Amino acid sequence: MTKLKHENTFVLCIEDKECDDLEKGKVYAILPDNDAKQDSYLRVVDESGEDYLYPESYFVPLDLPSKAKAALSAEPQKNIRL
Repeated sequence: MTKLKHENTFVLCIEDKECDDLEKGKVYAILPDNDAKQDSYLRVVDESGEDYLYPESYFVPLDLPSKAKAALSAEPQKNIRL
């Protein structure tokens, strides 16, 4: 599995098992958290609008152009379904 880097600020959810605040197929913002990263977790801004830790394996990194990152960052509460 590809390890996520902190410069990837958006991820695609590929697994949402037992997580009420995640939806498979949606794009989520992640926040830097080195302690969580060491344990293979990501700090994700989920459907609740708050940030929580989720297994890194639930996501894949998105390599987005800067315009797309800016557009997604402008509305952090709205996650995008692909």
